Amino acid sequence: MATWLRLRSCRAPRLPPAPAGLGLRPRGSVPAAPALASAQPGRSAGGLAGLSAALLRTDGFVGGRWLPAAAAFPVHDPASGAELGLVADYGVPETRAAVRAAYEAFCSWRGVSAKERSSLLRKWYDLMIQNKDDLARIITAESGKPLKEAQGEVIYSALFLEWFSEEARRIYGDIIYTPTRDRRALVLKQPLGVAAVITPLANQAGIPPGVYNVIPCSRKKAKEVGEALCTDPLVSKISFTGSTATGKVLLHHAAGSVKRVSMELGGHAPFIVFDSANVDQAVAGAMASKFRNSGQTCVCSNRFLVQRGIHDSFVKKFAEAIQTNLRVGNGFEERTTQGPLIDEKAVEKVETHVSDAVSKGATIVTGGKRHQLGKNFFEPTLLSNVTGDMLCAHEETFGPLAPVIKFDTEEEAVAIANATDVGLAGYFYSQDPAQIWRVAEQLEVGMVGVNEGLISSVECPFGGVKQSGLGREGSKYGIDEYLELKYVCFGGL
Repeated sequence: MATWLRLRSCRAPRLPPAPAGLGLRPRGSVPAAPALASAQPGRSAGGLAGLSAALLRTDGFVGGRWLPAAAAFPVHDPASGAELGLVADYGVPETRAAVRAAYEAFCSWRGVSAKERSSLLRKWYDLMIQNKDDLARIITAESGKPLKEAQGEVIYSALFLEWFSEEARRIYGDIIYTPTRDRRALVLKQPLGVAAVITPLANQAGIPPGVYNVIPCSRKKAKEVGEALCTDPLVSKISFTGSTATGKVLLHHAAGSVKRVSMELGGHAPFIVFDSANVDQAVAGAMASKFRNSGQTCVCSNRFLVQRGIHDSFVKKFAEAIQTNLRVGNGFEERTTQGPLIDEKAVEKVETHVSDAVSKGATIVTGGKRHQLGKNFFEPTLLSNVTGDMLCAHEETFGPLAPVIKFDTEEEAVAIANATDVGLAGYFYSQDPAQIWRVAEQLEVGMVGVNEGLISSVECPFGGVKQSGLGREGSKYGIDEYLELKYVCFGGL
């Protein structure tokens, strides 16, 4: 998981300087930090040989310095099981010290001009683009995803730096004319504070010490580190990307000190194909939406609702596309489109969903079992005759499983799509303009793809409704998550 934090007023009691930041593991499409993904020199595997030592780091990064920890945890290649390296395993003391360092840095960073911040973010973007291929290799080694997808992820991540380097100079307040002639009301926008994120190259870009820090930690310590960040009195903002269950725990901790919270949590995305749809376009969209990163992103389609009139045609063409276009393999192999799942537990969940569906009457159209390549690989799988009582119909699979549910009417499809307590993304295909407006407005999700399976863009607000999260990332709206509004009443005019 990944957390963002804002620190309170610089008038709080001064504390001993130390590292800042956070470094909880990201989920799905969030890029990993060097400290989480690196191999030690001489021990690299899976395509990491020859990478710059500046990118391959195993320590935490605090106060502008790389610092080891008393303990370390291994990072393994999910494709081969090979150990890539041992990473510093930070705990609560290091985390609390890091928050103090971030607080110290914020006292001066908050006064840096928007233009200077903009220049630094742009420099950071340039460095990511210059190193995109090596950064992609690190991501593929740690997550197993195909190298082309990893390259796309690096570019997409870097674009957020470019976007906000431009938005940094467009944060405007307001002047409000009040009923009283000798008063004016001003609305100022001020920064919440330091954001510490899991992403590379900030130090080389010239970000001052303490403003950017990384605290890597193992799964074993993630709970206590997350709680420390959420309960520390100097932290005012938490941003988290991960599961809904973990998000609820962090939200509970954050409530104790009434912290601002942004959360991008789990999804259960419906993909609806109406009778009026162009079936070939719908199949292409389904392939892109379902099988990116082997189904391991939070906006991947999880349920396919197909209207009776074109159901058989869609299933047939979808199966053909899966069998023809998808190739399971190591992410570093050029032809690979489907890498391993992140671990064996993820494979077991897909297995459980398939066996549950089959036991209740579903039909395996293609795939359906573990792949012969290894314990973390699963065949891209298509199920038909799926019903609402099956696990795959009401739980997020987070894997390469596409269950198809047949429906008759638009009202039925919308009801099935909305019958869940989460609502991140939703997709549907239709050539009926009136239907497009109706369904787009009725779907209870934060993002809708109409005749489009890939919807993420830095210019657009990313986020969900219901239990899929709070707040938005990206777009002109995303920066508001990190700003406070201050009302100033100016009298005596």
